[in-house]
Amino acid sequence: MFDVDNFVADCKSAMAQDGAHKAVAELVERAVSDPASVLAGLGEPQRAGVNKIYADESLTILNLVWGPRMVLMPHNHKMWAAIGIYTGREDNIFWRRLPDDDQGKLRAAGVRSLEPKEVAALGPDAIHSVTNPVSRLTGALHVYGGNFFETPRSEWDPETLHEGVYDVAKNLRLFEESNQQLETT
Repeated sequence: MFDVDNFVADCKSAMAQDGAHKAVAELVERAVSDPASVLAGLGEPQRAGVNKIYADESLTILNLVWGPRMVLMPHNHKMWAAIGIYTGREDNIFWRRLPDDDQGKLRAAGVRSLEPKEVAALGPDAIHSVTNPVSRLTGALHVYGGNFFETPRSEWDPETLHEGVYDVAKNLRLFEESNQQLETT
């Protein structure tokens, strides 16, 4: 069974290695290769949320649960990330900045759909938007090479694709709004 404490300890050890990003991605890949084990260790997702497993200045580990059909606008992390799905599905659109655009406007650059057992490794300059395309909760291990909650970053307006300051509180409210919709259905 997936053991949260062992996973945290392994990730912390990997952070001391050269190529920490790759080592952590391999740990996430190993964990989600057995989705039933992760479900047994974390429990079946009951609510959408950004569930903190561990966070310090150099490492954040989340059990992130997307609500049914939930969408998160384009955003960056300004740190590397390893994302592994253990239940449901996560669709990502990857974006790139338009050259010489002083408003930080974006253009779509690629897509990737993640299903259970799959991992995406994102570099520190990655910009992506996320959709849970299924009508149930999606669970994912998200590991970041920094303090996810304290690092200033950007989000982009989904209609105009112009850059703004990432609003943590607003984005956390999206998860609660998803939970309210779950309760009414």
